[in-house]
Amino acid sequence: MIQQNRTKVVVIIPAYNEENAVGKVVGAIPKDWVTEIIVVNNNSNDQTPLVAQQAGAVVIEQPLQGYGNACLKGLDYLKKMENPPDIVLFLDADYSDYPEEAPLLLEPIMAGEVDMVIGSRNLGNREKGAMTPQQIFGNWLATTLIKWFYGVVYTDLGPFRAIRYQALLQIDMQDKTYGWTVEMQVKAAKLKMKTKEVAVSYRNRIGHSKISGTIKGTILAGYKIITTIIKYK
Repeated sequence: MIQQNRTKVVVIIPAYNEENAVGKVVGAIPKDWVTEIIVVNNNSNDQTPLVAQQAGAVVIEQPLQGYGNACLKGLDYLKKMENPPDIVLFLDADYSDYPEEAPLLLEPIMAGEVDMVIGSRNLGNREKGAMTPQQIFGNWLATTLIKWFYGVVYTDLGPFRAIRYQALLQIDMQDKTYGWTVEMQVKAAKLKMKTKEVAVSYRNRIGHSKISGTIKGTILAGYKIITTIIKYK
């Protein structure tokens, strides 16, 4: 059993209009494994920040919308910490992931085996309808391109992931919108970091997806993911 209390783990949760889900996400995170939970309110017009705060999270504001913008704001917060974290855990605010599975992602890093762990929805138990056909195809296409271009095998671009903080700084994340997850994975591959996937469970999200739930979002996300893969090659 890993001695998790010796490792500082900070969770970053980007959130846009997730008042019905974010409290459940924060509440389900195993508190004996993490030091601090940060919810980045990404210009919500509902009660997302209030619900997150009431659930026990630190809430910071990022009015510039975009998944990457929210994550980058969270990283800015970490850089200002007097004692930075050892590991950063990323998690969506829609309650589609199972936060209680966080130890599956953290343990390999705490054991010194790898730099980054991706929670793979394709390897785990995925509830029917939890991913749209376009998400499934997009994941397949993106991971296939990463294998061709970088020689690294992934099965998913899942948002549930953990990474050593120093590795995250080395990667130097830049993407401000849809390409955040794939940028992290292709840069890790390019830098020859040690990575692995673990099987995670996945369920239908609470509420409506702002990306895969719209035609515009799906097209923009797909375009950004493919161009990001090519860009860093």
